[in-house]
Amino acid sequence: MQKVYFDNAATTQLRPEVITKMVSVLEEDFGNPSSTHGYGRSAKNHIEHARKNIASRLGVSASEIIFTSGGTEADNLVINSAVRDLGVRHIITSKIEHHAVLHTVQEIETRTEASVSYVSVQKNGAIDYEHLESLLDKSNNKTLVSLMHINNEVGTMLDIERVGDLCKKYNALFHSDMVQSIGHYEVDFNKIHVDFTAVSAHKFHGPKGVGFAYIRKNSGLKPLIFGGEQERGYRAGTESVHNIVGMDEALRLSYENLEQEKSYIIELKQYFVETLKHNIKGVKFNADCCTAGHSTYTLINICLPVSNEKAGILLFHLDINGIASSKGSACQSGSSKGSHVLTEILSEDDMQKPSVRFSFSKYNTKEEVDYTVDVLKKFIES
Repeated sequence: MQKVYFDNAATTQLRPEVITKMVSVLEEDFGNPSSTHGYGRSAKNHIEHARKNIASRLGVSASEIIFTSGGTEADNLVINSAVRDLGVRHIITSKIEHHAVLHTVQEIETRTEASVSYVSVQKNGAIDYEHLESLLDKSNNKTLVSLMHINNEVGTMLDIERVGDLCKKYNALFHSDMVQSIGHYEVDFNKIHVDFTAVSAHKFHGPKGVGFAYIRKNSGLKPLIFGGEQERGYRAGTESVHNIVGMDEALRLSYENLEQEKSYIIELKQYFVETLKHNIKGVKFNADCCTAGHSTYTLINICLPVSNEKAGILLFHLDINGIASSKGSACQSGSSKGSHVLTEILSEDDMQKPSVRFSFSKYNTKEEVDYTVDVLKKFIES
């Protein structure tokens, strides 16, 4: 049995160079970065060096990068603090956001701290930009727009510059979860009007358990976690030095090799698409996930022509054949509920059929594609 990992949107394997860097820090620079002795200063230097590197790559100042445990914490920090500290009383989002955003917004609405509006989503997975402008135009309260740059289930890309311009026009704050885009696309925050974002290292071959929030300077946001004065007071708790260093190294390598690796993955994705079309009659590609410019190059989400009786065991069948994939995001893979994203964009008939997400990295091969499509074909025909 061949082993194939096609679930890179859930997490990616560490680059060897990242492991080497992290081990070196664990062995040699184990001091608490808040300590004033030499061991502590050495650890602190690693953190600040990483912060400056990351900020430079994104075109921001080092003071605007706040290290967190990952994207979920960063999303929670920004949204909750915006309501509590910045006077936000209206949140505009969509029903296909990551649950780190949706559940946070729903909790705020339950506590009646802010009203929530949901921008319409089209069948191709894109938001309705005219509806967004209409919601902004009608809003009488301070507003936060929270829309993700790349959808983690179907890969739809937000026109982030257009949304940023709309938010600027209507004096709204703009938060974008960029967990699926940072490390895969060049981003310069000097060119887009984004006030806050969330990033997670393990999406670009870095370690799990670390990420960062970009918080535009002088925003007025205040901490949610209290204790020490780490992270400029935004986030108390001893920093995970080796993870931060690993994230910095992973991001450096991702951007240094971006064009080469992006070209390779684009070709691999296209090969997957063509091989599926050739071998599986009736396969559908959800949310225009094969359209360049509309969807990310890192994943596809497909709907397979399988009967209801067999749909429930598809992922199990792939797994026992050594193939890692996902029915949606890994965060909900253990849930019996259907994908909230696909529920918004698929027809009722297609919702009765199994949809699977395959996501790619530099470590995947065409041989793995051939094997996976063969397993799918045999399952459908059996």
